Amino acid sequence: GAAGALEAVVLVQALNAGIIPPTINYETPDPACDLDYVPNTARPSSLRMVMSNGFGMGGHNATIILGRAE
Repeated sequence: GAAGALEAVVLVQALNAGIIPPTINYETPDPACDLDYVPNTARPSSLRMVMSNGFGMGGHNATIILGRAE
């Protein structure tokens, strides 16, 4: 749907700009779940591939992987 299309646009822009978009309003890390959330500010990165998962009502699921042209 529209959310998946918007996410794909953001992912393509992230590939082009070489940044990882942030997780906004992330304030309190959970020590039991030590993941790299990219808190609150974008991070420069040399991304080569990005992935988007979409989960819809009724069990409709989709994944798209986009990569930089070499």
